[in-house]
Formats: sequence, C-alpha cells, structure tokens
Amino acid sequence: MKKITLKNGDKLTALGMGTWFMGDNERYRREEIAALRYGIEHGVNLIDTAEMYGNGRSEQLVGEAISPYARESVYLLSKVLPHNANKRDMEYACDNSLKALNTDYLDMYLYHWRGSTPLAETVEALEKLKSKGKIKAWGVSNFDLEDMEELLALPLGDQCQVNEVLFHLGSRGIEYVLKPYQDKHAIATIAYCPLAQAGALQRNLIENPVVNAVADELNCTPYQVLLTFVLAQPNMIAIPKAGRLQHMKENIACLDFKLSQEQISRLNKAYPSPTARLHLDIV
Repeated sequence: MKKITLKNGDKLTALGMGTWFMGDNERYRREEIAALRYGIEHGVNLIDTAEMYGNGRSEQLVGEAISPYARESVYLLSKVLPHNANKRDMEYACDNSLKALNTDYLDMYLYHWRGSTPLAETVEALEKLKSKGKIKAWGVSNFDLEDMEELLALPLGDQCQVNEVLFHLGSRGIEYVLKPYQDKHAIATIAYCPLAQAGALQRNLIENPVVNAVADELNCTPYQVLLTFVLAQPNMIAIPKAGRLQHMKENIACLDFKLSQEQISRLNKAYPSPTARLHLDIV
C-alpha cells in the first residue's frame, strides 16, 4: 500500500479514514465500526477524528473500533478546537480526547483552525504535550499560505508535520502556492472531503461526462475516480469518510486503480488547476 513518509519518519498510508459525522446516530454504529475495522484489517493505518466531531462521539466510536488491535498498528489523529488551543486548556482537551479514544497517546494532534490565541502559544502548548508523551507529533488544519509562513518562522514551527485542508478534483486552489510551499518544507498535505462536499458540487462532479468516461474505462464508480485522482497526488493523504462497509471496500479498491497520463489530462481539462491564487476553501 502506498505510504507517505513525514519528515519525522512516520509512515502513513496514502489512504486514511475520516470520521466526520460518524458516531452521531446509534443506528449506524455497528456498521461504522465494521467499516473502520475492515480498513484496519486491509492495511489502512490512519484514522482521522476530532474533539469537535459529535462533541467527542466520533472519538468514542473510533476508540471502540480500534480496541481489538495492537495500538501501534493504528495511527490516531485528532484535533483541538481553537478555543482550547492555548496553554491553559489544551492539555485538558487532549486528555478528554485520549479518554474518549481509550488510549495513552495520539500519534498526531492538529490545531483544527486558527483562533485568537497567539500562534507561538499554541505551538508551545503542542510541544509541551509532546514532551509529556501525550502526543507523538503535531500539525495544523485549514492553514493558508500566510499562516504556514508565520508558523514556520517560529522557533519550533518546523515541527509541524502536516496541514489538513480541503482538496478534491473540483477544489484545487491549494495547488497554486500552498501545496508547493508545503512540499518545499517537507510538510505533507492531508486532503479532507476528497470526494467533494455533499450537494450540488458533488453532483456536478459525479455527473460530469469526463469523470464518467474515466470511470467506465477503469470499471469503477465516479466516486472512485475522484478518490483515485487525489491518491495520485504526491505528498498527499486522502481521508474519505466511509460509514458503510461497502463504501470502505470501494475506497480501498482505489489503491489498485491507476490513472493514465491521458486520463489525467482529460480530468485536468475538465477541472483545471488554478492559474492564480484562490482563497483557501474551508468546510
């Protein structure tokens, strides 16, 4: 399975598992757990969650899902909310996440998006958690170019391992300046919503004739084309949510698909890479 190596040496599968909205409905709990376990058992090691997701319910679901497996076989990532990203509240928030996940440490802890706390204070609090062994590494989420520049100018800002941002075939703004900057500084990109946000934009993508033609050629679904496109990007990890077992199987199957240069060219023509800087998309 394709892996992305972070600058600290951690190896993450290029396909991860997102958990936004998972754990919110008890009726789906058994299948959501089955989907996550299927992913783990088929080599996916990264599970992405956050204290914000269902006010901890997603973390609790993940904790139950991973309980049968050796802790080191799973790479756990959670996120701290902006109002907790300070030296007074971050450790308490992290402890709550650890309790919900039923684990002693996080492999990765992300600053979910910027708030009012000075960035230097947030970095100091993250480093303190790392020194205590409660987190192994940290990164950020929803940071644009200026945020990353400010971060890397800080004394310990270079400890940032990843930036998790919106990216999919229909939202490619990060390709213009943000991703090249991160690649230059060996910071991996985690793409959330790689199948696009629900609604009109997603329908436009999956109904696009080029996407459907490529799907026919690969003998897969349009959704799988979208995911395969993201998985083909260098230094990038995709974290689609799959709350159903069949969806997880379809996601994992994408690891066996390979887009030809001609297919990529057609997708690029249908949804071009930006030729000017765009504001960072945030969901």
